[in-house]
Amino acid sequence: MKNIKFSPEGKLTFYFSFILGTLLLVVFLLTKSDWVFVTGFYYVLIAVVINVIIFFHELIFFLSNISDHKAHGNSALLILLNIPISIIYFRVVFNYFNL
Repeated sequence: MKNIKFSPEGKLTFYFSFILGTLLLVVFLLTKSDWVFVTGFYYVLIAVVINVIIFFHELIFFLSNISDHKAHGNSALLILLNIPISIIYFRVVFNYFNL
């Protein structure tokens, strides 16, 4: 079985977004701090912009030569995985506030 290859930029973006977002969620759930909530909100705004930029970079690189840049296509899909994860995190936070 072959290993799935990812571009370094896409993999780093996914891991950084996932780990930092999860860390902020856990800290918020443990402390119930308004400061962590606000920090998390701004983090999400910044992460969305960065993820969209990296996603389009990976997608354009992949579409420019599909056979040679399959790792970039895999990375674009990996970055898209952050969307359902962030939706779950939002639901957890909104359920905390009963919204």
